Amino acid sequence: MTETPPSLYRRLGGYDVIAAIIDDMFALLRADPAFARFGSGRSTDSHLRTRQLLVDQMCELTGGPCHYIGRDMVTSHAGLAISAAEWDANMKHADAALLKNGVPDAERAEFLALFERYRGDIVE
Repeated sequence: MTETPPSLYRRLGGYDVIAAIIDDMFALLRADPAFARFGSGRSTDSHLRTRQLLVDQMCELTGGPCHYIGRDMVTSHAGLAISAAEWDANMKHADAALLKNGVPDAERAEFLALFERYRGDIVE
């Protein structure tokens, strides 16, 4: 009988680690002047909702017990005119957050690949 390998969710350390990664990534994005247009004019509640949706989405995508209830990525990002350069910078911030949280190379690559699957839906 073959044992099922642990999910990325388990290998990362679960919900709290995913939440910390997203929190650190958002802190890096907020500190980067190139991303100021994405946060301006939004309430604290809107920022918290966005954070929670991404935590839930990544929790679900990594095989965790969460359920993402947000919109699809095309609808969520339509009209934002996100460029390839902005996408690449976002991915660098995501990688830095993974490194800060001690995520090993294999799991970092797997986590970043979950973001990459949406590049075509987000970049205009």
